[in-house]
Amino acid sequence: MKSNGITSAAPTVLPAAERREAERSEGDRSAAAGKTVAALPRPDPEVVATAKRRTFTAGYKQRILGEADAASAQPGAIGALLRREGLYSSHLVTWRRERQAGILKGLSPQRRGPKSKRSPMEEENQKLRRDNQRLTEELRKAEIVIDVQKKVGALLGWPLPKADPEEKP
Repeated sequence: MKSNGITSAAPTVLPAAERREAERSEGDRSAAAGKTVAALPRPDPEVVATAKRRTFTAGYKQRILGEADAASAQPGAIGALLRREGLYSSHLVTWRRERQAGILKGLSPQRRGPKSKRSPMEEENQKLRRDNQRLTEELRKAEIVIDVQKKVGALLGWPLPKADPEEKP
């Protein structure tokens, strides 16, 4: 039946026995797969939670640069060195720039991310100020308690111990 140039045909459904291999339903595939793959061990599904960025020491960088300089005379030797060590050519480029600039400090690994805006001295200063404020408040409360004790002792007629002349008030 044709209408507006579009033909409509009912989809044909083949019985399970007449279906081709690629046309099996999910249940048929999983049942067949379970029979043939049962002997193979399953891979460990555990995945490392977080990747860790590699860091290279300054000594390691200098040793690799020395080996790369020595290997530059032989064709393919630098590539073999990089494959053996698991490095990229960009590592050598960066390390050579740092070495040429005379930055031995630059060859050592550095922390990534934004630099801290606060200095360690300022942080320690803030901590000491907070401690000082806390201790001053504790001293004020202790002096109030002592004054109350003196007044209660005077009301009850208890004699006050004589203050030591060497002790400073």
